[in-house]
Amino acid sequence: MAGSAAELLDRFDLADAAKKTPATYSGGMRRRLDLAMTLVGDLRVIFLDEPTTGLDPRSRHTMWQIIRDLVASGVTILLTTQYLDEADQLADRIAVLDQGKLVAQGTPDELKRRVPGGHIRLQFADASELEAAARTLGEVARDDNELTLQIPTDGSVRSLRAVLDRLDHEALAVNGVSVHTPDLDDVFFAITSHPDTQKWNVR
Repeated sequence: MAGSAAELLDRFDLADAAKKTPATYSGGMRRRLDLAMTLVGDLRVIFLDEPTTGLDPRSRHTMWQIIRDLVASGVTILLTTQYLDEADQLADRIAVLDQGKLVAQGTPDELKRRVPGGHIRLQFADASELEAAARTLGEVARDDNELTLQIPTDGSVRSLRAVLDRLDHEALAVNGVSVHTPDLDDVFFAITSHPDTQKWNVR
């Protein structure tokens, strides 16, 4: 990824801004300029400290793509972030620090598997369908106002199919189906005791 200044300005979509002073750059442009300057040398390891903080959604996704491209070219990136979706999108491995101590590490999927709470949410057209489905499925969480049932699941297609097959066998129609599996937000709340001081390190 190393190259001449002109190549890097072009790579980071800064060529048109090259004649302007950095003081006139937007936040996203400054972040891209910082990263471009880092790549003037042939670096194989880069540390990024919250590189997307304060960026608008478009600039944030542009930075994500730049980071992915760097990783694809063989660069190792150590990144700290407070954004859990960012960690999920970019990380091969994650280390969670709480009060300066390492409390968990692993791939995003490994961390998510440590947290219970996956469920299938079924919505029905009326109370009679809800009642019949609740009898068929047994121990489930029920919301009579929303006409929904919540069934624990491991998030697999097999478990979803098993639930729907049971309802189909009883000729019960489902109006809506959604599957929730634990995300990194769930991991965060489960393993940290002081969320205001938590930070994610991803690689």
